[in-house]
Amino acid sequence: MPPFAQLSLPEDPKSPTPHTEKLPMSMQLINLAAVALPPVALIVGMVLLWGWGFSWIHLLVMTVMYILTGFGITIGYHRYFTHKSFEAPRWMHLTLAVLGSMAAEGPVLRWVANHRQHHQHSDKHDDPHSPHLHGGGFWAMCKGIWHAHIGWIFEPDEVGSHRYVVDLIADPGLKRISKLFPLWVAIGIILPGVLTGLLTMTWSGALLGVIWGGLVRIMLVHHLTWSINSVCHIWGTQPFRTHDQSRNNPFFGVFSLGEGWHNNHHAFPTSARHGLRWWEIDFSYWIIRLMELVGAARKVKVPSQETMEAKRNRPARFEVATPVGEANA
Repeated sequence: MPPFAQLSLPEDPKSPTPHTEKLPMSMQLINLAAVALPPVALIVGMVLLWGWGFSWIHLLVMTVMYILTGFGITIGYHRYFTHKSFEAPRWMHLTLAVLGSMAAEGPVLRWVANHRQHHQHSDKHDDPHSPHLHGGGFWAMCKGIWHAHIGWIFEPDEVGSHRYVVDLIADPGLKRISKLFPLWVAIGIILPGVLTGLLTMTWSGALLGVIWGGLVRIMLVHHLTWSINSVCHIWGTQPFRTHDQSRNNPFFGVFSLGEGWHNNHHAFPTSARHGLRWWEIDFSYWIIRLMELVGAARKVKVPSQETMEAKRNRPARFEVATPVGEANA
């Protein structure tokens, strides 16, 4: 989704208006800046660190910010707000919305609407970021990967997508957090600069904190999240039957905090646990379990063994998805 655009809310949130409109040039430029600035910040940071510009302090701040905002997306935006895989008290409800906003992937209402649309139409015509709708052949696959990974955020959303989040629009606090999205993004960029500035007592330390803990961290969270849309619909295993090309990819299962067990998730979308086998590392679920133990989460949903067995494919092999156009040839 275009990162800094808000969800358009009509006076009657239940009124369907399913068509698209052209994205304004100003919004396209803002979206381009949101995508381009973090990689530029990485290059600047590498130049500045040459011989002195990077330290354990900057690594620690970047890692902590990555974990906090990453969980804001995986636990908050995705498993909690989109799929309601557990319940949470009010303070945690609002905290997850703020942490997810600091990841700079879009206002919470807009992110959830887009993701619910993806699940309803996964790898079909109305899926906003499927890699499989561009025909057969190598170049079509490349085009599909680009579209699923990053190209789709430059395209206009379907007008009327508010109908996917009627339940969340009814929450005034959540609407307010969604509208204040630019503020949370700014805090997420400035805060690591303040922390590293205080720890190093230098302006250069503060600048590097902004670069590493702010902009570079945003880039990492963005591209690992977007890889679920692209990589995890092309390469990996399908241990469960689904109506799409979702796949489990171990690399992204670990580094995207559990989101890479994507076939598991599409088979059981309301499950708080995506890594369903003992060796499928799912950091997000571990944190949800910890939240449950301390009273910050309740009614955590996980599929039963019988439910999983009923959907299981045999055998589950690592493979590459066949492009739609090629499969129909």
